[in-house]
Amino acid sequence: MDQNVDRLVFAGTGDAMGVPRVYCDCQICEEARSTGVNRRFRSSVVVAGPDGEFMIDCGPDWRTQMEMAGKRFIRDIVITHAHFDHIGGLPEWADACRRLGIKGQLYTPQEVIDIILRQYPWLNRHLELHPIDEGLSLASWEVKGWKVNHGKNGYSYAYRLSKPGITWVYCSDSIGLPEDQKQPLYGLDLLVLGTSFYKEEAEYAGRSVYDMTEALELLAEVKPGRTIFTHMSHDVDIRKDYGLPEQVALASTGCTVSLTKE
Repeated sequence: MDQNVDRLVFAGTGDAMGVPRVYCDCQICEEARSTGVNRRFRSSVVVAGPDGEFMIDCGPDWRTQMEMAGKRFIRDIVITHAHFDHIGGLPEWADACRRLGIKGQLYTPQEVIDIILRQYPWLNRHLELHPIDEGLSLASWEVKGWKVNHGKNGYSYAYRLSKPGITWVYCSDSIGLPEDQKQPLYGLDLLVLGTSFYKEEAEYAGRSVYDMTEALELLAEVKPGRTIFTHMSHDVDIRKDYGLPEQVALASTGCTVSLTKE
């Protein structure tokens, strides 16, 4: 892909446990161990283009994701929320910053910063932590976050990113969004949405992320130009035809899409 074109790279497309699950011998986990089509690291993306690059989320697979991409460092990372699958790689990133003598730049709302520093109180020796409650500009993208319902797991933040000609949203961890939280999803060229299962059978009160059937109902309402599902568990086989609409796709590890209006 043209390096002068803005692009989105899926460094990780898995749910909190990733695929394969170490204890599991289901067909999808076994396939992930062999040919690796369904191998999924914890969800994270890289936004790259002629004006710079940044990552969204830094989970425990961060080092492996960087190695697979042939990267030795990344300076800017935006965090959606302070759950381990989204911040577990921060100590390794901070160590890279220490070794290279470069201050990493972490961006997230203040309440998320507060939780991160309670878990890793030494991080601000190597990282600069920027509260972005009012939004920010990064690599020529205008980025605005808002709190979304994460079911039994509390809350996460979704991010709406805009520049002339395209607006898209990254919303990896959400379920049952009320009307006010849906509003930023209207008028999008692209929606990246977390869907852990095709059809989750667990009791709704104990769940935390949309399944695909529920997500399709949401898409019918907010009508993005195209949608990519991520944050998928070992229930999802990306080789399978789920009968999704033409404008809806499943992310695969390492896949890259252009951030241009189609």
